[in-house]
This record gives sequence, C-alpha cells and structure tokens, in this order.
Amino acid sequence: MTMLQLSSWRRDGEVTNSVLDLDCGTVISKDEIPCGEKRDLGMMIEELEGIEVPTVFICPISLDPMLDPVTLCTGQTYERCNILKWLSMGHFICPTTMQELWDDSVTPNRTLSQLIYSWYSQKYVLHKKRSEDVQGRVTELLEALRKVKGQARIQALKELHQVVAAHVSAKKAVADEGGIALVLSLLGPFTSHAVGSEAIAILVNLDLDSEAKMNLMQPAKFSLLVDMLNEGTVETKISCTRLIELMVDERDFRSEMVSSLSLLVGLLRLAKDKRYPNGIAAGLRLLKTVCSYKQVKILVVSIGAVSQLMDLLSCLNSEVLEDALFILELLSSIPEGRTALKDCPCTIQNLVRLLMRVSENCTQHALSILWEVCMLAREECASLAVEAGLAAKLLLVIQSGCNPVVKQRSAELLKLCSLNYTATIFISKCKLTRTMQ
Repeated sequence: MTMLQLSSWRRDGEVTNSVLDLDCGTVISKDEIPCGEKRDLGMMIEELEGIEVPTVFICPISLDPMLDPVTLCTGQTYERCNILKWLSMGHFICPTTMQELWDDSVTPNRTLSQLIYSWYSQKYVLHKKRSEDVQGRVTELLEALRKVKGQARIQALKELHQVVAAHVSAKKAVADEGGIALVLSLLGPFTSHAVGSEAIAILVNLDLDSEAKMNLMQPAKFSLLVDMLNEGTVETKISCTRLIELMVDERDFRSEMVSSLSLLVGLLRLAKDKRYPNGIAAGLRLLKTVCSYKQVKILVVSIGAVSQLMDLLSCLNSEVLEDALFILELLSSIPEGRTALKDCPCTIQNLVRLLMRVSENCTQHALSILWEVCMLAREECASLAVEAGLAAKLLLVIQSGCNPVVKQRSAELLKLCSLNYTATIFISKCKLTRTMQ
C-alpha cells in the first residue's frame, strides 16, 4: 500500500492526522497503520528484500530504498549519505535534473521518511503474520506425517512440498522442527514412487547439512534415487540429479556410488530428451560432474554416450552446449573415448562447424577433442577435418582475439593437418569458401 501524508485539519474541533493510500485512493487514519514496538527500518527493508517498492521511496543515486531522505534546493530527494558523498566529490549539480545548485544544504524530508516507515511497517506486519501462518501449517503437516500412512501421507507430502516451494520461511520451519530427518526416514527400499517423488521434491527445496547428505548416501536411499531418476516424471528426475549433485560435493562421497550403469543410463536418457530443455540441462550438468572419475568415463563410453551426445549438439543452446562439449572433451582423455569419437561418423563435421560459432569456451573444447582424434588417426581424421574446412577455421581462430592457449592449440592442429599435403594444396585448403565466410 503506497501512502502519502496529508496535512492535519480540524473536524468538529479535533485535529485529524491521516495518510492517503495511493494504491486505492482512500484516506485512512494513522491509527489504522500497524504500530506498537518501534521497529528498525533497516531491518524491515532487509527482511522485505525482493518486494516491489514504490518508486518515490527509491534513492535515484543508489536505487535502494531510503532510510534518511533529504531534499535539495531543486526539490529532488535522495538518501542523505548518498547525496552528501556526491556533494563532497565536488559535484554542485542535482544528479537527477542536472540543475546547478544555488544552495548546497540538504533538508530532511520528514513527511516522506514517515511515509516510508509506515509503508514498511504495514508490509512487515503482514509478512510476519504470513510467516506465522506458514510455520503453523508446517507444524500441522509434519505432525500428520508422523501419524498417517497411505494416501493421507501422500497428500500431506504434496501439501508440504507446495508450502516449502512457495515460502522461504517454511524451509527454516521444517528444519527447526526435525522435518528433514522425518522426510528422509520415508525413503527406503519399500518406498512407493508416489511417496518418493514428493519426499525428493521437498528435500531438494531445503538446505541440507552434511548429516542429511550422508543419510541420503545410504545404499537403500541412493538406490531409490537412481530408480526415480529412471522411472519418475521429468520434475522428479531433475530433483534426483540435484540431490545427487549435492552428495558428490561432500568430502566423504565415494565415486563407486556413481559408477552405476543404471544411474548413467538414466542421466543420458534425461540429457537427450529434447522435449524437456530443463531436463537436458540437469542431466548434462550431473554427467559433467561424475565424468571427472575415470571409471565413470569408461562406463559412459560403454553405454554409447559419445554418438548420442554428438547427435545432440545441433539442438542445444550455448550454455548447455558448453557442458556437452566439456563432457566429450573429458571422454577424449581416455583411449576408449578417443576411439568412440573417431568411429562416430559425425564427430569431425560437427566439431568443425562449431569452431568460432558459439563461444570461446565451445571453440576451446572442440579444438581439444579434434586434437585427440587427429592424433589418434592422423592420416584418416586430419584429412577428413581439412576437407570439412578445418584449416580455414583454424586460421580464423589464430587471427581472432581468442586467448593464447586456444591460438596455440589451433597452430599445433594446423601444423598436424598440413603434414598430409603439399604446401600448394594445403594453402588452397586454407582459403575461406563463400559458405564458410
């Protein structure tokens, strides 16, 4: 509610102090504004961060709500510390109007200050009331989960998921009342998918500590996550990848946990499902993380990930494309990966096409993969790469503003490719065609 202080007036011999609600155009008494214990304005602003604030409350210099508004001789209002700093730097013009100041003194804008405080007080009271209502609902739902089973338990989990996803205060309430341990206790070898999907959706919205993450690493719980990754809805699959990511970051995480064909197949299936861009991003992000382990790389290659990722490159946006190329670069670091890349018919053509097309990171990953493949079979692959236009693309990279590492790798690859040709023929291969330009 945006309010404007009105002048006092006498009515039936009484002085009436009122403010105008700018949102609905009605005059209300100050007695209707929440009062009581004097609250700290800075604290209220901090707790209510993210709400839409009336522009009249915003300092034109910092673009933050004003705590101590003061007015210049031009009539423009600023936060005191901001405008004083502006003046101390020798600027004797109004920052908003650019008028020259004929008086550099500042006057406290008490009306606006009171208005800001009243507006934030009311919003704060409503915020606290909602928080208390949310905390009460969390308590009821957790109590229900401790008692009910079957369909009633699923319904309680669904409602708790909705509350946690919608209210930040609910997350703390769940943690404070032992809700994390309670939800974790519902996951096990006999957990139904209906219960599991809702429990996972709740956990992914909470701030899990190391103890909770270690609990999730128990074989029965981790096995359930893998099952849900393969058989759940796309939302559940994405939640599973996020929980597993949290576990991978833990100090006591064991790489054997992700050395599972079922897990990797589920990730790859999620990453290549073009119907769900969010699923592709989540699958590739976790795949990128687990491929840092050598035994995982070997398994990823064995399930045909190289050719499937190569087919996927053409339909990915730039951010996700970098993850896919990063994974392929990791796979090119092992013999099995290099062989799979060489045997994939579209590897060279797809990688050459991406050079200097998307981002410097994509170019760097593509160059590293091409280098490994051409080193593996120089005569066969280097010639194919040159015919696909690699030489001309490498010259573009060398002449561009890319970082020195990328330029050096381009020069090395260009030299490698030239070994299969006479100087005259190779020079002709380096010329840009109209299409490549």
